[in-house]
Order: sequence, then structure tokens, then C-alpha cells
Amino acid sequence: MIRNILILIFNDLAISFKNKTLYLILFIPLFVFVSLNLVDGDETNARKIKIGLVEKASYPPAMIQGLKSAEPVFEVSWHTNEAEGKQWLKDRLGDGILVPAGKGIEGCDLIVLAKASFQTVAIFEGVSGLQRALEGKSRNWIAGIISLQEEGIQRQMLPTWILMLVLLVGFIVLPTQVAEEKEKNLLLGLLQTPIREVEWLLSKVCLGMILIGVAALFLHLLIKFDFDRGSGLDYIAVLLVGGFCFSSFGILVGFLCRTQASARTLGVLFYLPLLLPSALADFSTTLNRMAPLLPSYHFYQPVKSILLDGDSLDGFPLELLSLFGVGLGTLLLSYRLMKQRWLM
Repeated sequence: MIRNILILIFNDLAISFKNKTLYLILFIPLFVFVSLNLVDGDETNARKIKIGLVEKASYPPAMIQGLKSAEPVFEVSWHTNEAEGKQWLKDRLGDGILVPAGKGIEGCDLIVLAKASFQTVAIFEGVSGLQRALEGKSRNWIAGIISLQEEGIQRQMLPTWILMLVLLVGFIVLPTQVAEEKEKNLLLGLLQTPIREVEWLLSKVCLGMILIGVAALFLHLLIKFDFDRGSGLDYIAVLLVGGFCFSSFGILVGFLCRTQASARTLGVLFYLPLLLPSALADFSTTLNRMAPLLPSYHFYQPVKSILLDGDSLDGFPLELLSLFGVGLGTLLLSYRLMKQRWLM
């Protein structure tokens, strides 16, 4: 059984090389790398600056009065403590938090996601201009700037691109290959040999996981992403479970189609709805409510937390269980369709 699975895997890899699938897998991370470098200097649109303040903290009265009076420019949000404010900032609901500086230091510390950003410059210049207008002093209310994340846009966007690569393999590459084998009667020919349905399905799942791993590895090498060994192992585990889930799902999509063209069309219809709500959930209240219903969101959230915040798998047992359940369920459905010789 193992020998048959290995033979099928190497055969699929050879076919992927022949029909340029591997070239696509390597081109997408390269395209992502180039795109990230091109958009690194994008400017933000003019909008209100969202400032967070801590309720029980002591602030200069003139600063509070000035921020309230400058309502067209600043939008003030109050938080019960500094931890709540930092979480509000991590959720990208605001631009920065002002907290009192340490003892013996006048002014406040500005906490932002990243120092090298247009939001940080806008806050600093806006608060400085407000103070000069009210007090005419040279010393700024902001004594220092503290960054929660030192990484650039490459690291911030990496979870989204990883999700895109996983869904690309699951819903574009695999369904097309499955439909091709059905369309050309290659699958029926294989089933006339000692190879069994389970072996063929496992080989396709392994192929999808290998392609996902190659694409993710190539992207990490290009952007020179570093993480410690612990988070790296957690990340690999999530990538394996996600690869199993969406590879199995992609095989099912391929079985629902008779031709390669229909498989590509149906794959895109699955690809975009699974990609966009999960990747954009932080920027929309509606998407944030809808995204948890999708399996892609249960993959995206652990990847994002591990890569950006250094979290571990301990906080995502339900997400991993749901991914494995979806993968196992779709694999069983594919096996049932295969036994019935669906659209063959």
C-alpha cells in the first residue's frame, strides 16, 4: 500500500512538472514578494486619527480639551486599562494609544503598531500642532513612541499570502488535476490495476500538502522570515492540518466536475469567498461576523496569531479540530463519489 501511494505521489509530481503546475506554485510566492516591495511605500487616505486613552490615567487637562475640540481631526476612545487599549490597537480599530510616561518624565508615551508608518507620523504631528496652537510650548505632550510590532508590511501581510497559497492549491490546482484524470479516463484506468480508491485519494492529499509546503517554504525564504523553534513547530502543525483540510476539499470539488474547465470555474467560486472574508475580517464588522463560519478563517487566525504575535497551538484547539473535521468529511464524500464512479 505504501509503495503504491509513493508511486502515485511521484507520478503526480512528474505530471505537475510537465503541465507547469510547479512553475505556478513557485511563481506565486515570487509575485507576492515583488508586490510587497512595490506597495511598501503606499500612503494612507486622509481620515480621522483614532486615539485611545486610559480612563484612570492622568493626562494634561489642556491635551484632553484640545483632543475633544479637534473632533474633525481626532476620534478619542476610552479604555479601562492599558491592556485593553493595546488589544484594541492590535485589532486595528485605532491608530495609537496615549499613556502617561514613567515617573520623572513629563508627557505621555505614544503606543503604536509600528513606528515607521504614516499613522504614527500623523498622530505625532497632529498632537504637536494641537499643543502649539493651545499652549505655544516647544516641549511636546508626547514624550516617547513605543511600537508593538517592529516588522514591516512583509510580515504583516504574510498570513494573508499564506492563506492565498493554500486556497490556490486546494481549489485551483487539485480540482483541475482530478477533473483532468476523470476527463481523460486516466482514473478509470488506474482503478483497473491493484491500486485502490483509498490509495489514490491519499496520494492526492499528500500531493496537495507537498505543494502547499513547497510554496510556503519558498515564500519564507524570499522574505527571510525568522521565528523561534517553538512557534515554527506550531506553524508547521497548522500548515499541515490546513493543507489536509483544503486538499481534501479540493479533491471533492474536482469530483463534482466532469471537465477541467468546469473544475477551474467551480474552484474559483470556492476560492474567492473563502479568501476575501477571512483576510478582510479585521476591516469590516459584517465580515468579522461572517468569517468564523468559514473553514479558511479557522486556518487564517492561528497562522496570523503564531506568525505575528508568537502564540502557540494551545489557544486554537477548536480551530484545528474543525479543520480536521472538514478535511475528513470531504475526503469521505470523495471516497463515496469515487466508489460510485461519479461523472466518470
